[in-house]
Amino acid sequence: MAVRAVRGAVQLERDDAEHMDAQVGALLTAILERNGLTADDLISIWFTATPDLHSDFPAAAARALGITDVPLICAQELDIEGAMPRVVRVLAHIESDRPRADIHHVYLGAAAALRKDIAQ
Repeated sequence: MAVRAVRGAVQLERDDAEHMDAQVGALLTAILERNGLTADDLISIWFTATPDLHSDFPAAAARALGITDVPLICAQELDIEGAMPRVVRVLAHIESDRPRADIHHVYLGAAAALRKDIAQ
């Protein structure tokens, strides 16, 4: 079994804890579904949020989905002038037999513009 990394992002409409939970939950669910993964395949997840998001920790959405025994960490994204606002990014480390080229990165909604080269 190899260790792989899966990327993803979602742009929030507003800085609200319930909205963040729903949107990050949808992102994590899409990452798992599109890659045929379960929570048991997860090694760890890094979350970053742009500096304009203050309402909650993105990792709370993973816990709400039942991902309770996977190490999670949150960090603040760099504050770059002109960057897309209200974005949560995910970097999940997984165990998978899939070749790296078959990993599906997930960028939902407007966040797809962040990585047009790999967004699914």
